[in-house]
This record gives sequence, structure tokens and C-alpha cells, in this order.
Amino acid sequence: MKIGFIGLGNMGAPMAANLIAAGYDLTGFDTLAKPDGVPMAATAAAAANGADVVITMLPNGDILRLVAAEIHAAMPKGAVHLDCSTVDVESARNVAELAEKASLLAVDAPVSGGIGGATNGTLTFMAGGPKDAFAKVSPLLDIMGQKAVHCGDAGSGQAAKICNNMILGVTMIATCEAFVLADKLGLDRQAMFDVVSTSSGYSWTMNAYCPAPGVGPQSPADNDYQPGFAADLMLKDLNLAQMAAIAADADTPMGQHARDLYAQFVEDEDGAGRDFSAMLPRFAARGRT
Repeated sequence: MKIGFIGLGNMGAPMAANLIAAGYDLTGFDTLAKPDGVPMAATAAAAANGADVVITMLPNGDILRLVAAEIHAAMPKGAVHLDCSTVDVESARNVAELAEKASLLAVDAPVSGGIGGATNGTLTFMAGGPKDAFAKVSPLLDIMGQKAVHCGDAGSGQAAKICNNMILGVTMIATCEAFVLADKLGLDRQAMFDVVSTSSGYSWTMNAYCPAPGVGPQSPADNDYQPGFAADLMLKDLNLAQMAAIAADADTPMGQHARDLYAQFVEDEDGAGRDFSAMLPRFAARGRT
């Protein structure tokens, strides 16, 4: 199987490296990044030329649509466009329509797991698109990740991702708020973790990604909140969730409030470039308003 890989940033580069390590014939393209060990083409179309599968990992829906128009013209009929970007549902569906017009298959398969998951091949993929297309790319997903779920038709992968990350954003804020309240009530953080992590407050943000340094498993909090999943990216996903909620006429007040708090943190405070769990010191420095 010949693979093209467009978008070789912090996530794309290790994903491509894992495919190359597994023996796949892969050619990459990126306008900026030139990762070691990845054969590079001069253009996105050149990377896609003759490929059985072209993987894209791009920043937003507008760029995805532009790249799709370029690479679809170079791909052989019956090939699969596997998009692993996190974008709006409408863009994912538009790309699937473009692929169908070009006699191609399309799968939208955004990921969860961050840079560590991309490096270690432990990502989770949430996939939308035809079942036969999903079956064709499943061997690749098995190399880049530990789990891939077929969620439904085109756009379903993006829908699952933004719903998941809306829960994640809301839960992280609640976890950080609770730690700060515990601090101000005189409760030891380790005791707080020991109770909550084994009782009804159990959550991924507490048990696997604890925002308190020195408590629970190793997390970005233990590295001065250097990003495993940046607050900027959480804001992007919460914005996408609210765009989808508006389009679907869904009432999501907690998601909206989480979006507003992360927007304030990233755009008006010191959250840009920090991990999304850095909400804990942000709340710790504030009193009740």
C-alpha cells in the first residue's frame, strides 16, 4: 500500500514515522515541517500521486478543503482520503462529497490521545464514512493507534470528537475548581486525589491526567504545564462544539461556559501555549468574584 501524508506537524510527524517503521511506502508533504526520516514530496499533489491512501492532518476546515481539492485530482480512482484533522462537521462532509465526485472514498477520523499518543501509537480514532473505506484504512489505524471506532456516515467522526472534547473541557474545569476549593478548605491534595479517584468524582481528568503537580500519574502538571494537549487546541475544539450546537439547535450551556473560560484563559490571560490543565493555577490565583 502506497501512502501520502499531508501535514507533518507535532501530531502528523510521529504518526507518519510509525507507519514508516511498520514498513509502509510513505511520502509526505508539509509547507513548513521537514521531519527526519520521512521522504518528502515538493507538493501535496505529488505526495498524493498514485497513493492508495492519503492521510491529512491539518489545522482547520478551510485548509482541509483547499488541500482536498488539490490532492483528489492526483489520487487514483478508488483510493481513500483519510482525514485525521479536527475540523467542523460541515467541512468533513464537504470533503466526502468532493471525494465521491472524484470517484474516491473518504473517511474522517479525528484522534484523541495528544502528542504522546501519536508518538507511542496509542491514539483513539473516531471514524465517519463508508464501511468499506473504513475497512481499507483499518490496518493503518491499528498501527497509529490502539482503538478505532466506526461512528457512522461522513462527519460522524468529527461529531464524536467534538462531543468527547466538550466533555473533556467541562470536566477539566470542574476538576481544577474542586482542587482549588479543597486547597482553600485545608484539604491535602493527595487526600483529595485518593478520595475522588476512587469514588463518584472519578474522571479521566482526575485519574489519568491530574492537573495537580505531584499527585496521581505523571502528567503535564509535573512538567510546569508544558502542553500534552494545549489550551489553544481545547479552545479550538470547544469552538467547534458550539458551532455544531448552534447548527443542530442543541442547548449546551456547560459547553458554552467552558468555551468562554478557555477563551479568556488563552486570549486574555497566560494560557496560550500551556497545557489545558493549567486552569488549576489559573483558578488558584483568583478569589471568588
